[in-house]
Amino acid sequence: MNSRLIRETSPAGASAPAANDAETAAVDLSDNRLYIHRELSQLQFNIRVLDQALDERTPLLERLKFLLIFSRNMDEFFEIRVAGLKGQIALDHEMIGPDGIAPKRALAEISEIAHRQIERQYAILNERILPELVAHGIRIVRRTQWTHKQKLWVRRYFREEVAPLITPIGLDPTHPFPLLVNKSLNFIMRLEGVDAFGRDSGLAIVPAPRVLPRLIRMPLEICEGGDNYVLLSSIIHAHAEELFPGMQVLGCYQFRLTRNADLTLDPEDVEDLALVLRGELYSRRFGDAVRLEVADNCPKDLIDYLLKQFGLNESELYEVNGPVNLARLFRIASDVSYPQLQYPPFTPTLPKALKHAEDLFQVIGKQDVLLLHPYESFSPVIDLLRQAAKDPQVLAIKQTLYRTNANSEIVDALVDAARAGKEVTAVVELRARFDEESNLTLASRLQQAGAMVIYGVVGIKTHAKLMLIQRREGSELARYAHLGTGNYHTGNARLYTDYSLLTSDVALCEDVHKLFSQLTGMGKVLHMKKLLHAPFTLKKTLLELIAQETAHAQAGKPAQIIFKVNALTEPKVIRALYKASIAGVQIELIVRGICSLRPGVEGVSENIRVRSIIGRFLEHSRAYWFANGGDPQLYLSSADLMERNLDRRVETAFPIEGRKLQQRVRNALELYLTDNTSASLLQPDGQYLRLAAADGDASRNVQAELLEKLCGAGAGSAH
Repeated sequence: MNSRLIRETSPAGASAPAANDAETAAVDLSDNRLYIHRELSQLQFNIRVLDQALDERTPLLERLKFLLIFSRNMDEFFEIRVAGLKGQIALDHEMIGPDGIAPKRALAEISEIAHRQIERQYAILNERILPELVAHGIRIVRRTQWTHKQKLWVRRYFREEVAPLITPIGLDPTHPFPLLVNKSLNFIMRLEGVDAFGRDSGLAIVPAPRVLPRLIRMPLEICEGGDNYVLLSSIIHAHAEELFPGMQVLGCYQFRLTRNADLTLDPEDVEDLALVLRGELYSRRFGDAVRLEVADNCPKDLIDYLLKQFGLNESELYEVNGPVNLARLFRIASDVSYPQLQYPPFTPTLPKALKHAEDLFQVIGKQDVLLLHPYESFSPVIDLLRQAAKDPQVLAIKQTLYRTNANSEIVDALVDAARAGKEVTAVVELRARFDEESNLTLASRLQQAGAMVIYGVVGIKTHAKLMLIQRREGSELARYAHLGTGNYHTGNARLYTDYSLLTSDVALCEDVHKLFSQLTGMGKVLHMKKLLHAPFTLKKTLLELIAQETAHAQAGKPAQIIFKVNALTEPKVIRALYKASIAGVQIELIVRGICSLRPGVEGVSENIRVRSIIGRFLEHSRAYWFANGGDPQLYLSSADLMERNLDRRVETAFPIEGRKLQQRVRNALELYLTDNTSASLLQPDGQYLRLAAADGDASRNVQAELLEKLCGAGAGSAH
């Protein structure tokens, strides 16, 4: 960024004396050049994911996974973010954020970047990944490469498994263009000839059966070694004429439509959230069109026909050199038959206090236990719940559920507890995006077992991760709590980095109890002693803590802030960090995904560094660390620094107290700050620069080092 944003001539930078209030006031912190557009930042994160597919230090199948994760991320990006921008334009309700970029301009920039990156994705697949897979005996066999035996097998598979399930649709006045499901695989076919009824429209649509796999393994006996796969699209393409007897298929081209998949519920019109949500889930499959993907050999007249049918323009068209539904290749990427092409397995460990513990209540009653997943096991959280379900002294269990599974061990334990006569209360967030259907199912299961199920607060998602157990111990009622930065999802606990705190701290457990009372009942905001909670005290307190650090710097004291979050977009938080930077506070931000703050701007954010870590595990933990004049304050949180989290969700941030536990988190944060292999630094222009170890420096990888430290030698590298 070349332009100065200072109204005075004197700079305020890292090497300058601590700024005073007048110098801070000289900076126009509302200047939109200081902010990065949220959606454009999200695209940059997706690009960093795609970049992992080129990193040859990463095992081949893991590189393929990154390429496919990019596909999934882009699907959701179009379904939610692009759809949202289009919706603003359609409703003439354009919202312009601190960056000053209007939706139309944002869509134009998104289109340019997305086209370039999706073309790059297919080039990586075709030129790098697929040839390397072939070298290891893994092949996706094209139609032109089928042997005679393979052709016979494919024909039999088509006639027995595919054809009976296909419904070809010839287009004519009585067969208008069908309503196609979001992200489904379809074909447009050009026909020649007249059918039995005299129809000769020349066009047909063939939706691929959604119940069939998109990737089929061919039998070993018809192949010459290795694992050989064939795409369903290739099978349908090769036998298209069998779907239209007596007619000639002149062309067959696959396409895929992405629709708006966001759910819009008006809180004032909702009486039964679960009932309304079930109806919305159906409509999600048929939302407004936002993107059309077609095979790059599809003729222009057919492309124009499809664009017209879906009300899209050419900027919303993506012509691809390969399958339009790449995410279906996860079957290959997840094949356990090739351990040498995947990350080495590891076994999560337990901290010393829990290794031989039979009674978790006894251990947690004496000390707080902090777990760092996935390096340390999530099983103590499940075991605590199981023990509570069986323990006759346990009277009540309360838990929030945002993302989990109806058949998870967590839900099993809650069901067992309810059936055993415990007072079980579950606050289930039905609107956890793309997990709504699963959450409806688990809510029903819990209700059938006798648990009290609450859907939180209408209009405000419950995103906090809390569990509270109340137990009779002698003449007293003791409380035990779990507070986490991640979801109660055992699968995610092996893939996401998150913190769990198991505690019996009286004040903290009382705060958790009060928060559950607010969620399930009604009343004024209750005073909390230790817990910060959105939408009430979390943002206010964070701003106060940033201001406090700013004051330390202005007084000439050492001052530092370290935040680790998934996203940073909240304007007030960003402005507060800018003010702190101007005052001389050293600020380290570890932001995995979206970051609207622009670091390194002369006179404004020279003391701020932003890094993103992408590796084997999804970085998901949130931590807020303040130097606080030598008496550090540390909070772990369920909340990212976004408007939605701080203003429109129920979130928590809980303190980590005691030098030992604080130092554990601080040590991990320092590893993130020294990573020079999986880290990328955000530049002032909004681009990211991938770090590499300088000549003579050792390579540092935070995830590999934590695996080694916590899971022991031989756990393998995260690269």
